Amino acid sequence: MSGDALMLARVQFALTAGTHFLFVALTLGLATLVALMQTRATLSGGAGGSGGAVHARMTRFWGQLYVVNYAVGIVTGLVMEFQFGLNWAGMSRTVGGVFGAPLALETIVAFFVESTFLGLWIFGWERLNRWVHLALIWVVTVTAYLSAYFVLVANGWLQRPVGYEMRDGRARLTDVGALLGNPPAVLAFGHVLFGGLLTAGFFVAGVSAFHLRRRAGETEFFRRSIRVGLVAVVASIVPVVVLGGAQFADLQPTKLGGDDADAAVAAFTARFGPDDYRPPGLSGAGEALMMSMWALMAVLAVAALVKLPFGRWLERGRVFHVVMIAAIPLPYIAMLAGWVFREVGRQPWMVYGVLKTRDAVSDTGAGAAAVSFAVFTVLFAVLVGVNVWLLARFARRGPDGVGLGVPAGAAPPSPALSPTL
Repeated sequence: MSGDALMLARVQFALTAGTHFLFVALTLGLATLVALMQTRATLSGGAGGSGGAVHARMTRFWGQLYVVNYAVGIVTGLVMEFQFGLNWAGMSRTVGGVFGAPLALETIVAFFVESTFLGLWIFGWERLNRWVHLALIWVVTVTAYLSAYFVLVANGWLQRPVGYEMRDGRARLTDVGALLGNPPAVLAFGHVLFGGLLTAGFFVAGVSAFHLRRRAGETEFFRRSIRVGLVAVVASIVPVVVLGGAQFADLQPTKLGGDDADAAVAAFTARFGPDDYRPPGLSGAGEALMMSMWALMAVLAVAALVKLPFGRWLERGRVFHVVMIAAIPLPYIAMLAGWVFREVGRQPWMVYGVLKTRDAVSDTGAGAAAVSFAVFTVLFAVLVGVNVWLLARFARRGPDGVGLGVPAGAAPPSPALSPTL
């Protein structure tokens, strides 16, 4: 495998995996907020007052945006997984017996259970008992968490391989408990869970601020919505930072530098031969950018906490509205920067201390790698563009343009009515 082909394979996977994760983060957080909105509406009886009616409409509006993001995200996930066979055959041969187990569980959870219950939720409006319908969205949310957990179990094993042994040059799983309870996976799961909630919080607050700034009606709807988004931001920012910082205790020595890094490099050199065992400088740049975004979002969370008790400020704070609209990308930037720090900092290892990246890549030529890189890059760029366009289009329409849960040929529910869930 030439150096050019190896670099193309690495950059291709970085682009596709990083892009897919942006969909995952919003899906996790938005599913949770939609489930909470529907719970509030259901407990209100659907027709028992303006609060219940507004939350029912909020469920449909934000639920439609969730469905759009989920649908396009599923496509990016399917395409991304093709790369394991296309570009990383050496990895599949050597450690597929361990790495593939949690990914198989993720596939069962995400593509069978989660998608099935989501379909029932989408097409079950006005057809199912409201409590059954509520249970469906909670099953979707919980299975989304499980899906993320199993992916992070696989990734955590790349960071800190445990519960395995090598037989005839191939990894075999020996301890399922060690694999599932691996600290880099467990801590990362909590970090990603609250990171998704933070992403959805900024998204909901930003879209709501856009409508409030336009003063185009639906004031109560978007006042309640921006409050939900800001509460999510305030509730999740501290856990995101704490759980992110807690992962530093399990970082690879070479990622942190110092005497421990020197000792690790010496050990690797003695065992595997001379090589550049220190991660590229890009890893440190990702860490710095991630922490900068944390600090900026923490400041905005404090500002949100100050404004939350004052409904008038939420409705009429035009400067605050602009700030919240501009803040929508912040958690995405933080996540990508953190991902760069986590993944690039593992180099030159695919599986830390077990399998080098250059030994994990498929034995293809530079030409094939270049074609694969071009096709995947264009495809993912199109998918991201489509997702952004659809989200912006449906978000701009507001709750009166919602089609989720509306029978074919029927008009969307009137703001004056209380839809039954």
